[in-house]
Amino acid sequence: MIRSFTQGHMGRGWVNDLRDIVCAQILVGDFCVFAGDHRDDEAINLVKNIPSGHKTPWMLMIPQNDGWGGLIETVYGDIVKKISRYAIKKEKDCFDEEKLRRFIGELPDEFQLTQIDEALYHQTFLHDFSQDFCSQFSSAEDYLSRGLGYCAVHRGEIVSGASSYTVYDEGIEIEIATKSGYRRQGLAAACAAKLILHCLERGLYPSWDAANKASVALAEKLGYHFDFEYDAYEVDIKKIFERKV
Repeated sequence: MIRSFTQGHMGRGWVNDLRDIVCAQILVGDFCVFAGDHRDDEAINLVKNIPSGHKTPWMLMIPQNDGWGGLIETVYGDIVKKISRYAIKKEKDCFDEEKLRRFIGELPDEFQLTQIDEALYHQTFLHDFSQDFCSQFSSAEDYLSRGLGYCAVHRGEIVSGASSYTVYDEGIEIEIATKSGYRRQGLAAACAAKLILHCLERGLYPSWDAANKASVALAEKLGYHFDFEYDAYEVDIKKIFERKV
């Protein structure tokens, strides 16, 4: 997602001083990354920066190191919740394409595996679980020209999917989710397998970052390998503004 910003595709960024950059904040979607020298006088102001127009009521702050993590905790106190996330190795040769095709073939007959088109693009915003499939694109036209995704559809309704949360020159960052009541049926595996194969055909890397251990397990099932656990902070934006008032 950092590449999504630095390559000019998505997101916004701030630095301490354009003439002498020593620390920075990058915001792409709900992910806010801090890097550089956390001891710089402007670092704390970057941590305090909640940009106007942020779409969702929360933000996921990711510190480069413990120093940035300490700043986040100092600024926001009990407003933040420290959590663990799980980085997945970026390996271009880790996929068994035949195995991925088997996951697609195991999709139960009552579900249709469908590439996200304009109609499905609009439908993703009707359900909480699927809103981030296309949320970082400005319009259906924007998504169809730059994004990529597949959904499992049941009786005309999206019940699972895997899509490009963000895009960068070399690939996409995958967003994957399944509606409650439809899990453990192989839907997410089928959608992700189809998306990964499509990316490989186009010479794109399907990057995966896991929010929980279940996501790690699904990634490993598809051929990825776990890399390391890291800290992140869930910040309640609404509480921040309530405190300022």
